[in-house]
Amino acid sequence: MSAKKTVKVTQIGSPIGRPDDQLETLKGLGLNKMNRTRELEDTPSVRGMINKVSHLVRVEEAGK
Repeated sequence: MSAKKTVKVTQIGSPIGRPDDQLETLKGLGLNKMNRTRELEDTPSVRGMINKVSHLVRVEEAGK
């Protein structure tokens, strides 16, 4: 039983004036308002989404 690794993602920037795909990526991560935080499973697809909007989010490793 291996525990799934998670990351804590917090939106720190506004998507106003950014391309629409960045807004859609934030929505896909479950972030659509400032300072909203989500704990997501650490997968390559989630990491790719985070990299796309890295200037709008803060990422921390979630503790146990």
